Amino acid sequence: MNGVTGSDGVTVRVPAKVNVQLAVGAARPDGFHDLANVFLAVSLYDEVTATPATTLTVTCEGPDADKVPLDRTNLAARAAELLAARHGLSPDVHLHIAKAIPVAGGMAGGSADGAGALLACDALWGLGTPRDVLLEICAELGSDVPFSLVGGAALGTGRGEKLTELPVGGAFHWVFAVADGGLSTPAVYGEFDRLAEGTEVPEPAASPALLEALRTGDTTALAGALANDLQAPALSLRPSLAATLTAGTEAGALAALVSGSGPTTAFLVKDAEAAETVAAALRASGTCRATHTATSPAAGATVL
Repeated sequence: MNGVTGSDGVTVRVPAKVNVQLAVGAARPDGFHDLANVFLAVSLYDEVTATPATTLTVTCEGPDADKVPLDRTNLAARAAELLAARHGLSPDVHLHIAKAIPVAGGMAGGSADGAGALLACDALWGLGTPRDVLLEICAELGSDVPFSLVGGAALGTGRGEKLTELPVGGAFHWVFAVADGGLSTPAVYGEFDRLAEGTEVPEPAASPALLEALRTGDTTALAGALANDLQAPALSLRPSLAATLTAGTEAGALAALVSGSGPTTAFLVKDAEAAETVAAALRASGTCRATHTATSPAAGATVL
C-alpha cells in the first residue's frame, strides 16, 4: 500500500467494474436493497493524483469531465476528508482526476475515484493505514467503493459492500458502449421497486453456474450465466438501450447486458479480435456515443 511521497504527489490507477451478476432483493427499511453482486474489475481506468495543497481542491479532465462535481460531494474529496479525520489531520490536498471510466455509466467511476483518492492520500501523507481500515472507510463512502480498492473479482453482499474475493481462471474480453447522458442509480432502484410492486422478490443469491464459469475461465459458460436485475428498470427508463444491446449481439457478442444501473451496456466476446469487430459495429450502428474494449479481471487501486 506504500507509495512514493513528495511534492510531485502520488498517482493511483483504479479500475472500472462490470457486474456479471446483480441480484437485487426487496427494499429494506433503510431504503437500501440486499444484493448478491458479482463484481469483475475491467481494464478501463481512472487515475487520481494527490499533491500537497493549502486546502482541499478537486480538478478533473477527460470525457464528460464537465459532469463531474468538483465540490465536497465528489467521492474523492469525501475520501480525503474521512481519511484525514481518522488520523486527526486537515485534508489539505489537491486531487486531480484523469477520467476514462464513463461518468454516471453504471461502471462505478465515482466509486473508483473515491478508492483512488483514499489510497493516494494515504501514500502522500505517509499514513500506512491498515487495509481493513481503508475498506471500512470505503464502505462509508458507498456500496461499490470497497470493490474499487480490491479489484479482481468479488461477491458483494449486504448492500454490496461486504466482499468475498472470488477466483478467476482466465481472461475475459469485453466491449462497453457508452450511452448519451447518465442514469441516476437511485432512480433505477426506484424503478426496480415500482416494477416489483405486489410481487414476491426472492432473496438475492449468487449463481453457482456463474461462479464456476469465473473459476474455470469459461467464456461461453459465463455468457450463459450473466444476469442483472436492474436491466429491466434501466430499459424502462431508457428504452433506447434495447437497440444497443441488439446491435452488439447481432455483431457477434456472446452475451449483452446493461452494466450495473446503466446506461453503459456491456458485451462479452470471445477474444480481442471479436472485441474490435463488435466495437466497430456498435459505433457504426449509431446506437451509442463511444465504445471501449477491455479485459478482466483487472487489479484494484494501485499506486503507480
